[in-house]
Parts: sequence; C-alpha cells; structure tokens
Amino acid sequence: MDNDIQNLSFEDALAKLETLVRELENGRIKLDDAVKAYEQAVSLKNFCEEKLKAAELKIEKLELSSNGELVTTPLDKTEE
Repeated sequence: MDNDIQNLSFEDALAKLETLVRELENGRIKLDDAVKAYEQAVSLKNFCEEKLKAAELKIEKLELSSNGELVTTPLDKTEE
C-alpha cells in the first residue's frame, strides 16, 4: 500500500476516497487518469477497512460483575 496513504488519518483517507469517487462518477477525466484514480481509490478503501477493523478490535464493553467490579468484555461477545 502506498506510504502516503499509510500516513493519513481515517477521516482524511475517507475524504480523499469520496473525492476520487466523485471524479470517477462525473466521467470528465482522461482514461489513464481514471485508471490511476481507480487504483488509488481501491487502496484508500482497503486502508479505511483496515482502520475500521483495528478500531473494532479495540472497542470493549464495560460491565458490572456479580461482585460489583467493573470488567471489560469484547463488544461483539454474544450473551450466553
């Protein structure tokens, strides 16, 4: 993945992706530029997906245990 993309925040990467998609959708760019824009858009999409997955892994739910202590559990843990 492009080093420039790796240095972006999630929000900046998403904004660039949205801009590229708008440019591609309006169809006013040359074919070679459109191919480059598409390739960059794919890289940005993958980067954003990776950032979201990493954030999901860090999110935990606070619960009160039976003895009154706060404990954390993964947010997606199913209740038994």
